[in-house]
Amino acid sequence: MKLFKTLLLACVAALPLLPAAHAEGFPDKPIMLVIPFPPGGPTDAMARTLAAEMKDRLGQPMIVENRAGAGGNIGAEYVSRAAPDGQTLLFGTSGPLAINSSLYRKIGYDPVKSFAPIIQVGHLPNILVVNPAVPVKNVKELIAYAKANPGKLSYASSGNGASSHLAGVMFNTMAGVDLQHIPYKGTGPALTDLLGGQVSMSFTDVLTALPYVKSGKLHALGITTATRSQALPNVPTVAEQGVPGYDVSVFFGIVAPAGTPPDRIAKLNKAFAEVMATPKVKELFAAQGLEPAPSTAPEQLGKFISTQTTKWASVVKQSGAQLD
Repeated sequence: MKLFKTLLLACVAALPLLPAAHAEGFPDKPIMLVIPFPPGGPTDAMARTLAAEMKDRLGQPMIVENRAGAGGNIGAEYVSRAAPDGQTLLFGTSGPLAINSSLYRKIGYDPVKSFAPIIQVGHLPNILVVNPAVPVKNVKELIAYAKANPGKLSYASSGNGASSHLAGVMFNTMAGVDLQHIPYKGTGPALTDLLGGQVSMSFTDVLTALPYVKSGKLHALGITTATRSQALPNVPTVAEQGVPGYDVSVFFGIVAPAGTPPDRIAKLNKAFAEVMATPKVKELFAAQGLEPAPSTAPEQLGKFISTQTTKWASVVKQSGAQLD
């Protein structure tokens, strides 16, 4: 009996050590990082940049898998239904993590409740660019010209509900103008018609616009975020030029299925933060036009997703866009 009590006390004493051992042994197999978009493009490039550096921090490789479709909803739903063990993660963007819940009639997950936030990677600013034939040099001149010529100016987007579409909706509302929206099936076709003069302007991402701005084929009027872009520091923001509070960008964040143990979230957060702080990754991200996040804390991403979901619900309602 005495021996039994001794063994029982020893087992009880060891219980507090179990959670630590749980975290210590994670991960014990490769981690899957799901990208909810096709290969190629800034989201894919950023995710693969991070994944390639994670093995040294976690001791296991990070395998990237593209699960594209429905504006990112297919990949996001797949991760939301995965086992909450930290082995399956989502490299999400504004679409699946904020906009799509109000844009699509039905999605199989909740961007706030279905995920455990790990880390915010940063954001990619959009930029308002115009065809050189449009007789304006800045945002104030654009607003004045648009008001004097209602319905004459048009803007191209990569599709209904895309950030390049909703950025124009916000601009119309906040600047009191009537730019006509012309949706395309992707950024490529939209850019082709913008360069050809079939449309007046676009709120496209900085990375896409940069070579055309530098070559003079497009004129940069304003950065759509609250602060200027590192890629084009001499281009003022739209907010600076008479539209205070205007702030549009595509954000990137990494999440796990809801219910993933906090110790595993903490370990993943630490590893990602270390990788993002290395000169190599910082340089690669800067080249891709990414602006770093103000904080790497998991709770910061959680709050950000919540506020962005509310913000975009209002803009989507104004746009009248609805997708199946």
